[in-house]
Amino acid sequence: MRALFHLRIAATFSRAIATIAFITGASAPVRAQTYDPDYPVCAHIYGRISYFDCRCASLEQCRYLAVGRPTSCVENPYFAPKKPAAPRRSWHVD
Repeated sequence: MRALFHLRIAATFSRAIATIAFITGASAPVRAQTYDPDYPVCAHIYGRISYFDCRCASLEQCRYLAVGRPTSCVENPYFAPKKPAAPRRSWHVD
């Protein structure tokens, strides 16, 4: 009887820990995408660790920033241009 009670407590405690771990892990912000969809051009920077730096508004800007560095400029395949806001209609009658 006593062993069964301890098993129930252990099972409840294990579930509580698993729930807390899931909630904590699920709420942490994760940014795993290589390309930043906010910019149209990325600089592919080479070295011991190669990475993409997507903070350029144009190929010319990227090329200017890449001078003297082992870098190539590429168009961002995941760039999502912002849609212009629809013009607001005025319902005011003169």
